[in-house]
Amino acid sequence: MKNIFLYALLLIAMFAASCTDSDIVGPTQQLPDEGVIVPEGSVEGELLIKFAPEMSDILDKLPASRAAGVLKTRSGIPSTDAVLDILKAYKLERVFPVDNRTEERTREANMHLWYQVSFDKNVDLKTALEQIKSLGEVSKVQCNRKIYRISDRKATAATMEFAKNLSATRAAGYTYKFNDEGLPHQWGYVNHGDFDFEQPWAGIVAGCDVGCEEAWEKCTGDPSIIVAVIDEGVMWEHPDLQDNIWVNEAEEYTSDVDADGNGYKGDRYGYNFATDRAYISTTGSLASGHGTHVAGTIAAVNNNGIGVCGIAGGDAAAGQPGVRIMSCQLFDDEYQATLVNEAKAMKYAADNGAVILQCSWGYHSPEANPTQFIPGPSTEKEWEAIYPLEKEAIDYFIATAGSPNGVIDGGIVVYASGNEFAPAASFPGAYSKCLCVTAVAADFTPASYTNYGPGNDIAAPGGDGDYYGAPGSEVENGGMILSTLVVEGKPDYGYYEGTSMACPHVSGVVALGLSYAAQLRRHFTAEEFVELLMETSSDIDSYCVGTKKVCYNHSVNHLQSTLDLAKYRGKMGKMVNAAALLNAIEGAGREMRLPDFYLAPAKGNADKAQTIDLARYFVDGENKSYTCTVADTSIATAEVNATKLTLTGVAVGITTATVTVDGVEHVITITVRNNANNNGWM
Repeated sequence: MKNIFLYALLLIAMFAASCTDSDIVGPTQQLPDEGVIVPEGSVEGELLIKFAPEMSDILDKLPASRAAGVLKTRSGIPSTDAVLDILKAYKLERVFPVDNRTEERTREANMHLWYQVSFDKNVDLKTALEQIKSLGEVSKVQCNRKIYRISDRKATAATMEFAKNLSATRAAGYTYKFNDEGLPHQWGYVNHGDFDFEQPWAGIVAGCDVGCEEAWEKCTGDPSIIVAVIDEGVMWEHPDLQDNIWVNEAEEYTSDVDADGNGYKGDRYGYNFATDRAYISTTGSLASGHGTHVAGTIAAVNNNGIGVCGIAGGDAAAGQPGVRIMSCQLFDDEYQATLVNEAKAMKYAADNGAVILQCSWGYHSPEANPTQFIPGPSTEKEWEAIYPLEKEAIDYFIATAGSPNGVIDGGIVVYASGNEFAPAASFPGAYSKCLCVTAVAADFTPASYTNYGPGNDIAAPGGDGDYYGAPGSEVENGGMILSTLVVEGKPDYGYYEGTSMACPHVSGVVALGLSYAAQLRRHFTAEEFVELLMETSSDIDSYCVGTKKVCYNHSVNHLQSTLDLAKYRGKMGKMVNAAALLNAIEGAGREMRLPDFYLAPAKGNADKAQTIDLARYFVDGENKSYTCTVADTSIATAEVNATKLTLTGVAVGITTATVTVDGVEHVITITVRNNANNNGWM
């Protein structure tokens, strides 16, 4: 989200060469010559270490989970423990708790080897790093750096009364698909060019939106698609969000019992990684509603007669639910947001069904003005060297989210570029495997604050109050982004701007595209889907000509500035286009196929049976009839109830099952083995 600072007159005069804004960020520093990196903002008395794979057996002898109830202080490796003694370490904890459903792939990725060590805060961090780094048993070590959130002073709360009064004029001559009061104000979705902003020089271009009007004729969302919002907490009880919130049905909210065995207690709507508990907080004294605002852009409930729309929010009047929002809270008042919590959130999202990571925060751009910001890592190599756990967590999500038999095999990570008016994206968004989002105003011109240049991939509406707001005025919205919000602890609506707001436009379009793929029963790899997203985006370089006037903070106390738009040409990415994406999905990817299964022998335990919904694999599958026969019922049995197929392991072995639908036979392989994790997928 955009943050407004009051600078000295000298800095105001420098505005054309530097920007005014910052997202949820934290400082870092360049690689020192010594090779031992202690980033600014690192937590004293904490290190994150990754043991060498050869140490796995020794580490396995230790209690591996917080649920074990045993406080670990040593590793069982003599040389490592000698160093821990010197550091006066008082806790050694595996970073990622054991989840029996996903432990096998966790180990394949060597993520089980990451540990967090807590030691005497009086020990110099650099000294501790050097001592740990010298150990042959340790393959990687880094500081546990804080991630800072900067509050937004330019947010504007707005109850829906304003929409009731203005929608008639704003929507004159247009019929909107949904009856939500705020939709005519959500220009990022549907822009007819009829907005009336206060600056005479500010432009509006009809069609400067993400193409929802046409896309919604094909699809409005699907609850099988889960988006993890890593941010402040999402108000799951917000009346315009609650029907599209991900629910972990096995868990009771904030319970002290880990009912599903995923390593987290009471995580019914997600988890608060800042406080290490399931309670999702949105009403603290420092809470800004940022996570709730982001979530609304993706999945506010459509056509429910209140509030606003979400890009993939479904159609309540038609009984069609939207995509699901999983709240992975990273920022919570005074509680520290750190890299270890971020990594946990990313892995949690992958392991619990999310296929999209929505991340509207990051470090400062390496090209940010050093008089205003501490620049972040400048290259992918540098970033990986300083923060290897962060990279591995992102890689884990990209590699393991989704399913080879579902809509998407792999995960998609979407980051905001940053708001420093800098000619390079910030990390981790600049990572080549992430989608990094720049922001545009309602006329396709670059938002006055957006980063641009290397590391950026795609553009989306982010708002631009400095462009549209008249000096000294209290503008209605200043061309900003309207969404759900939390105001004084209560559910409400309001405007924000920034690449933080552009980012969920892209996440929402990705979610809508995957929903349509689910509707058509099409399968993609994550790489294929990202490529399709990029190919169907719209060129905006023709708008990067001439100049653009902005009035910083639209205040009479600040000078006007003129931006040279030519320097953005070819450096913003193309504009995300939901309509074009959905059109392209119809002829892309491949048909879904029924998955092969592996099971554990049930031995009278009904919980070891596996059930899938066959309707998810066939177009119009809800209205088809199914039969299933198993070749060898001494190994496994099958039962079909309407569209649900239940497979039960009987004895160790391999057999096949034949599912018949519309006269066509589909053969799958069933493997029964004693050590199966029983998650169904081969």
